[in-house]
Amino acid sequence: MLTLCLLNFCSIFFAFSDKDLKCLLSNLFCFSLSFFFALYILPRILLISKKKHLYDIPDERKVHSGSVPRLGGLVFVPAILCTLPLVIALCSLLSFPLNIAQVDRMVLEICFLVCGVCFLYLVGAKDDLVGVRYRKKFLAQFMVASLVPLSGIYINDLYGLFGIYSLPAWIGMPLTVVVVVYITNAVNLIDGIDGLAAGGCSLSFLTFGILFMIRGYSIYAMLSFSLLGSILSFTYYNIFGSAEKGTKMFMGDSGSLTLGYFLAFLTIKYTMYMPEYYLPYDISSIIIPVSVLFVPCIDAFRVMLVRAYYHHPLFLADRNHIHHKCLEAGLTHLQSTCLILLYSIVLILMNVCMANLLDINIIVILDILSLVLLVGWLDMNKKI
Repeated sequence: MLTLCLLNFCSIFFAFSDKDLKCLLSNLFCFSLSFFFALYILPRILLISKKKHLYDIPDERKVHSGSVPRLGGLVFVPAILCTLPLVIALCSLLSFPLNIAQVDRMVLEICFLVCGVCFLYLVGAKDDLVGVRYRKKFLAQFMVASLVPLSGIYINDLYGLFGIYSLPAWIGMPLTVVVVVYITNAVNLIDGIDGLAAGGCSLSFLTFGILFMIRGYSIYAMLSFSLLGSILSFTYYNIFGSAEKGTKMFMGDSGSLTLGYFLAFLTIKYTMYMPEYYLPYDISSIIIPVSVLFVPCIDAFRVMLVRAYYHHPLFLADRNHIHHKCLEAGLTHLQSTCLILLYSIVLILMNVCMANLLDINIIVILDILSLVLLVGWLDMNKKI
């Protein structure tokens, strides 16, 4: 039996072309380099936070106890900016195949992406250190979101969602700005318990890394795996660290805002229909991104509806998010994170299976009903 398994593995391994193996190796190198870079930097951030007393102090709304540094997200952008250019340069020197059929377009897109991420990173870092009013944060988010359509990436097709297909640029570009801001804030809002934002983003970047690798977009696959590596290093400190021992940390706004912006960019890039590059018109181009971002985006929308119904300020923080309901049902942080991530994984798999069987609007309605049932079940089991 063991021999048979080894033979099957070898047959699958050698079925890859030389180009596929080199592409896989470049992605693994991006993941590993980013992982170890973050793993090296994060203890230094803990040390600086301790010496300068840079802690997130608990209050009546927050769910953690003890003072915890909230600067873990400072590592994500430097890890990417050190990893991705280095690996691309090494791949070029070693003649590893990178899909450069769109090289001019990709250079433009990456330049705008880096500009937007760096600006938002600085805003998030300032918020973590001294605080930034939400109006100024929104202004900064709209500014960097406007860079996405300027790079040539915008929502140009909804694949039948809401009965809408092709979109003209004068509608798609403003819509893209709104969607980028919304996704950025949705990821920021889901960062409420240990491991949830990091776990959800890890799942998202793993999914996008595989999708872009299949589609042949090497640069974006490498970007996704670089992000995955840096997040997994942080996740260890976020979930298994101890506030009492000084080994626990949060990602803060510098992390959640930039991860949300990366996710929004990759989502719209993957969703955009580009027949000039012979991309197939495939409904999964929107089904998979919707599935990946379903929990943070729909949960944020649900919370806003509840606030509007009770005439509460829309941007006033409360304890009505799905992770708060998990805690109120008696689940621990880790159990809550695992439940929500398991739900997300099942949702992605189910939607992929239903993509060619059901209308996209029916799939979205079923997804919303499933989340409503989950939230209702948590409310029924409320213990706090």
